[in-house]
Amino acid sequence: MSPANSNIEASVRDSLLRYFEDLGGEAPEDMYAMVLRLVEKPLLEVVMHHAGHNQSRAAEWLGLNRNTLRKKLVDHRLL
Repeated sequence: MSPANSNIEASVRDSLLRYFEDLGGEAPEDMYAMVLRLVEKPLLEVVMHHAGHNQSRAAEWLGLNRNTLRKKLVDHRLL
């Protein structure tokens, strides 16, 4: 694993640990969907920026079909 991947993984782990601490013993709900929703938008924002807002290039970098990327951009109100 590259150092950059390790940093992202560590950041996510740290955030999740803080999330559980903040819950104060309460049971979380629908965490998988919550995490995906919260991670997906900034991922799309950053990739689109670095791809010069070229959807085809961004879709390739993300390993997504361009139509799938476009739907996600609309869902997150990024278009």
